[in-house]
Amino acid sequence: MGSLVSLFLLFLTTITTSDGISVFPFHRSFSSLSSKFVETKIHPLPISNLPPPPRFAYVISGSAGDANMLKRTLQALYHPNNQYVVHLDRESSTQERLDLSNFVKHHPVFLRFGNVRMISKANLVTYRGPTMVANTLHAAAILLREGGDWDWFINLSASDYPLVTQDDLLHTFSYLPRDLNFIDHTSDIGWKEFQRAKPIIIDPGLYMTKKADVFWITQRRSVPTAFKLFTGSAWMALSRPFIDYTIWGWDNIPRTVLMYYANFISSPEGYFHTVICNSPQFLNTTKVPHEDPVLDKIDSELLSRGPGMFTPGGWCIGSRENGTDPCSAIGNTTVLRPGPGAKRLQSLISSLLSNENFQPRQCK
Repeated sequence: MGSLVSLFLLFLTTITTSDGISVFPFHRSFSSLSSKFVETKIHPLPISNLPPPPRFAYVISGSAGDANMLKRTLQALYHPNNQYVVHLDRESSTQERLDLSNFVKHHPVFLRFGNVRMISKANLVTYRGPTMVANTLHAAAILLREGGDWDWFINLSASDYPLVTQDDLLHTFSYLPRDLNFIDHTSDIGWKEFQRAKPIIIDPGLYMTKKADVFWITQRRSVPTAFKLFTGSAWMALSRPFIDYTIWGWDNIPRTVLMYYANFISSPEGYFHTVICNSPQFLNTTKVPHEDPVLDKIDSELLSRGPGMFTPGGWCIGSRENGTDPCSAIGNTTVLRPGPGAKRLQSLISSLLSNENFQPRQCK
């Protein structure tokens, strides 16, 4: 099954979160949010006053045998105004990576909009080690440099699959401040203090050309006092300002924390969480089996997506007759056609941003 913390019920996943705050938003400025916010910003506005839709930047990563699933997830998530980076790690075969590269380079829709990129030089990724964090930062840097304007960065595995359309997602996020971050986090690390924070691991993926599992050294270390540890899900939606800060690290916190997590088991479950909750300017901003039949049911009943097709949205103006892909004819890419999924998202966001949930439980 997939690995995303049910971000707004967006993705099918089996992850079980810690006892922390699940998918809790941060916000950089408390003053801009009042009890009035949820009531006025979430409900639909008159058509003439609709805010501009946001743009998402996705990284979708996979390993050996994931190419076909990655293609399917990419098509299910696709919208012409978003940006995408796809990556198959070095465990995948050369042929598998070549097939994915050809799919990205030669698909007529991707060619037209130029918004899908593949990391051609595959990274070696150890999924319990810091190389997974390095791969995520690599994709984020590419999107900052080449991806134009976008508002949120979302990291996914090839096994994650959406439960709402991009039109539903874009419509709902249109009403949100663009500096919100959605990340499952808690400072109550519990058993992880003894089993993850104090042990020291080495990830051979940092310096070897062939994959090997992480290994432990006999010496242990104390829990940090220079910064506070946070943990949570490795899957999140992060604002562009925070991603920019993580890459540039102008006050050095992101680099310091990254060097610490280089010897931390399962570092993807703590790196971004610890950075965001130890950075004053962001402190208060705050997998499915391949070809599983449930994916076909999601495509049919939730996404209205045919096999090998994109998830239709307002940008798709073609006919569905005789099994034709409606997205083969492209209209205005700024038009959104939200469906029932948008109502589910609005209800959940209203709960997340309520007085009871928003401010009192950030970085606790």
